Amino acid sequence: MREILGRRRMTRWALRDAALVCATRWGWPVLPGVAPRESRRLTARQSGQPRGRCSCPRPDCVVPGAHPFDPELPAATTDERMVRWWWTNRPDAPVLLATGGRAPCALSLPAAAGARALEEFDRLGLRTGPVIASPTRCTLLVAPYGLEELGELLHAQDWVPSSLRFHSGGGYVALPPSRTGAGQLRWERPPIALGVGARGTLRGGGVPWLPRMEPLVDVLVRASAAVPETGSRLAY
Repeated sequence: MREILGRRRMTRWALRDAALVCATRWGWPVLPGVAPRESRRLTARQSGQPRGRCSCPRPDCVVPGAHPFDPELPAATTDERMVRWWWTNRPDAPVLLATGGRAPCALSLPAAAGARALEEFDRLGLRTGPVIASPTRCTLLVAPYGLEELGELLHAQDWVPSSLRFHSGGGYVALPPSRTGAGQLRWERPPIALGVGARGTLRGGGVPWLPRMEPLVDVLVRASAAVPETGSRLAY
């Protein structure tokens, strides 16, 4: 699969290939998201809607192009035939990872806070796993965790900014090279099971290593608290 780097054009089957790598090589359950209007080649003038709006029926959608619609989230699968069928019929659909269970979980925060956190991790020598960047958010994939475990960690914090969000069982995150209403997604830090080949091609092999979330939470809380709140809208 090929990521979009700058304005590099994505091949027609890049999203399908990315979904197949996640499902069949890594064992991550995926499903297609709702494409943003922009990816369906509708301009703001043609659609009568602002750029970045979602193609789902909700006019106030807070995660345009970055959520499941049809099929619903429980349909996420690692079955190769189903994945091929979905993206053959909807080649522009974002790739959504269903988090939790045996699949990765995630922690996400505003892009500016994410940049601060990554710098702090490097300074402290803390190893991160795959990190996804969009124009508005930064998402760290981590080893699966449960709500009880999460609750204990958050209880130990004096305050947790609402801009820091947790994606575990029943959640989902969009994966590169998807394009959502917020813009293009890319690997800020690629899965370590991948090697980067010529022209940005990613070569699969093995299952990506994922860190546990416990060592990361303190830094993420501090980084999120250091940037202004963005309000209640997710703005993914």
